Amino acid sequence: MDADKVFKALADPTRRKLLDLLVESNGQTLSQLCEHLDMTRQSATQHIGLLEAANLVSTVWRGREKLHFVNPVPLHE
Repeated sequence: MDADKVFKALADPTRRKLLDLLVESNGQTLSQLCEHLDMTRQSATQHIGLLEAANLVSTVWRGREKLHFVNPVPLHE
């Protein structure tokens, strides 16, 4: 585990909000997540990318939809 990436990801309030949204309802699309954020899809994608790099979010393709899931393992470590 790369603790620096995890702490960097958690340092931003927007990324913490994304994680909170996924904890409330896991398996959301980018569009669903963006409904709760005051930013462009491109900005949200960058935040999700950092969460993925820290292994805090994983994604699964279901047809043409990309679903995002919270991964609690790095937090427990």
